[in-house]
Amino acid sequence: MRVHLVNPSHLAFGVAVITPRWLYVLAAATPAEFGDPVITDETLEPLDIGSVQAGDVVGIGIHSGNAVRGYEIGRLARARGAHVVFGGIHATLFPEEAHEMGAATAVVKGDGDLVWGRVIHACLAGSPDRVYEGGRVEGEQLSKARWDLLPREKYMWASVQTVRGCPKHCSFCSVWRTDGQKPRVRATDVIIEEIVELRRKGFRFIALADDNFYPVALNDLKMADRRADKSGYQRLKAIRDERFELMARLEKLPRDMVFFTQITMEAAEDPEFLDAMRRANIKGALVGVESVTPAGLKDVYKDFNLSGDALATRLKTFRAHGIHVLGSFIFGLPSDTPETFKATEALAEMADITFAQFVMLTPFPGTVDFEKWEREMASDPTRVDGIPITRHWLIPQARRPKVYTPHPVMAPDEIRARTQAVWDEFYSLPKIWQRSKCVRTLRARMAFVLISKLYRQMYANTGIATDSARVSRAQKWTRLIAPPTRRLFAAPPMPDLQVPN
Repeated sequence: MRVHLVNPSHLAFGVAVITPRWLYVLAAATPAEFGDPVITDETLEPLDIGSVQAGDVVGIGIHSGNAVRGYEIGRLARARGAHVVFGGIHATLFPEEAHEMGAATAVVKGDGDLVWGRVIHACLAGSPDRVYEGGRVEGEQLSKARWDLLPREKYMWASVQTVRGCPKHCSFCSVWRTDGQKPRVRATDVIIEEIVELRRKGFRFIALADDNFYPVALNDLKMADRRADKSGYQRLKAIRDERFELMARLEKLPRDMVFFTQITMEAAEDPEFLDAMRRANIKGALVGVESVTPAGLKDVYKDFNLSGDALATRLKTFRAHGIHVLGSFIFGLPSDTPETFKATEALAEMADITFAQFVMLTPFPGTVDFEKWEREMASDPTRVDGIPITRHWLIPQARRPKVYTPHPVMAPDEIRARTQAVWDEFYSLPKIWQRSKCVRTLRARMAFVLISKLYRQMYANTGIATDSARVSRAQKWTRLIAPPTRRLFAAPPMPDLQVPN
């Protein structure tokens, strides 16, 4: 009997940007008596279904974007006599769908860190439960990853998680509902041990794969401090102190290391925190800007962000503290107009952000937006290949609409075309080269250009374009660009590196 862990994907590029951490966490949670699990990340190469034998346990992690491919793998594995277990955010939200569409033996809802071993034993005993509640595992119990199983030559960046959960409540995001609004912080010692292990292998670029690296804003502390009961304040203060402790430990790691994370805009109001990030070599952060207008921010329940010139000034604050911003913007909000697209691209340039992503509003399961949209579409008979539009993730990839929510002033194809045009303009070669001045050496500038083009091909052309020829070209370019780009991010291994105090 063998344990397989599969990250489904309908596209394989041979090389990936960031390690899918969950594969290696569940590998660590696999009882030693079953040996090392067989790990397949289909963003690298498709699963060889012939490697799955009767009696094996196949764990498949799915989100809404790859659920169809996950279900296909589940049916194939089950037909070969394997036990099929689904997990991940989509399986947590739709466990019965995983049974019906993916031939699941069992489904794990929530975190798999603690329950995974029990599921394997139950499958082999022939008495698995239909659904397992993994719950929300506390920070000190979250598993370390089995990085010894990681193929070094396949990934540009490694990933380590420091905190799970986000206290915000953005309407387009499911994290605060599935992972909770209470930050679950991992112990600093364990985090540093993982990072050192990765640097020993030759990874110097590490993504701190957190829901929100800045889980306690200054305003949160002020509000808690006003209450008579100070227990809430003390809890938040402890989390903030832990963040500073972690960053102080990161400072002691080799200076060639580079960290990237995800934070909210409020961090720009906290110069002490930003300075600590700079000293810790956290040189980049994904910041959810979402919209450049007050009305757009209200649409997504994110009015704690600023807009217009004030937004540009706040974004520049990150850069002033040595932190590059990957700004995330959403198009297709109810308040958007044709003028919003150019205004967004102009603001991204004015704010001097280093990278940007421009996504179209999509109602993902588990979000407030999805629930509202599903109610509104209850009487709409629209189907694609017989599948209701409200189950858009089940529609074959090539047939999925690019825009789902009816817009007051723009047609779906107009939103798609204008979004594509913003990607084209922001990632034009002259503008990429101009932005590459943010790094010093020619090698670094070449890496910047290649990663910019790679990012654009992976996330824009393959996700937005409706022209199949353009999508095919994007896949070919990605497979061509990815290997030399990975080599630019590689570093000599440091096998003797010790964990700093």
